[in-house]
Amino acid sequence: MTEHVDDGVERTEGVGGVLDALEDAVTQARAMPMSSSVLVNRAEILELVDQVRAALPSQLHQADEVLADADAARAAAQAEADALLARARSRAAALVEQESIVTAAQSRAAEILAEAQETAEALRRDADDYCDRRLADFEIDLGKVLSQVQAGRAKLAGRLVPGENA
Repeated sequence: MTEHVDDGVERTEGVGGVLDALEDAVTQARAMPMSSSVLVNRAEILELVDQVRAALPSQLHQADEVLADADAARAAAQAEADALLARARSRAAALVEQESIVTAAQSRAAEILAEAQETAEALRRDADDYCDRRLADFEIDLGKVLSQVQAGRAKLAGRLVPGENA
């Protein structure tokens, strides 16, 4: 933004505006023949330099405000992070307490499992003993039947032979 004052020089607000005006003054200046030098209006350039000097304190003040805001935001973020860390530590402590309960429950579960395995093993042994007794009884019965079958065959064999017991 620019404003006109009585001395004929445009006043530009802000450091950026003044630097733009300085750049315009140099780029629009008349070039010296066979040289990269230009002729500039000394009063205009000095006035622009004065404007930069005048604008710098307000720009520095704005920069300080931005830094203060950034510091406040960082402090708030740090406070929030600290609170979050405290909650996390509290939760971790609660979980450690629960771990002892879980450990006790796991121990009890292992005991119950061991008892169940012992019971299953005893039932298996009892079932095997029962099967063995039943098979032994069946073996005895089969032995008796085998003896009867052999006796019957022997008697039958005696009748089949001619001339004996006729």
